[in-house]
Amino acid sequence: MNKQNDKELSYEELLKKSDEYLNGWKRALADYHNLERETAKKKSEWLKMANEQLLVVFLPVYDHLKLALKHSQAEKGDWLAGIEHVTAQFKKVLEENGVTEIKTVGEEFDPEIHEVIKKESDKNIITREIKAGYKLNGKVLYPAKVIL
Repeated sequence: MNKQNDKELSYEELLKKSDEYLNGWKRALADYHNLERETAKKKSEWLKMANEQLLVVFLPVYDHLKLALKHSQAEKGDWLAGIEHVTAQFKKVLEENGVTEIKTVGEEFDPEIHEVIKKESDKNIITREIKAGYKLNGKVLYPAKVIL
């Protein structure tokens, strides 16, 4: 009977080891899935940060195009129509990539998104925009510079 008990014990030990291995495999698989999710999240965050750095370089170019249009409205010509088209196209590309221009003139001053350059009235309403401000996916890249 001793040999039979040894076999039964051995079988029970094998079942126990099998359960341990199965549970270990399940934990490892869960850890792997968590790592995949975390890696995807970090990759997405990295891409957003890379986009932010790229947009910070491009936004001054867009600002200068808008400024050139503003100062050349008196002169109408084919070249001006071309610049208007390029500016509109640039704006569309920025918007498609999560960039929004901060609203200014006529809006109430908000220190989170506006920077006051000069205060000409006691009211808290923006009367002029000195430099446009932008947000990327809701995060302020740089505030709009305004006059109250």
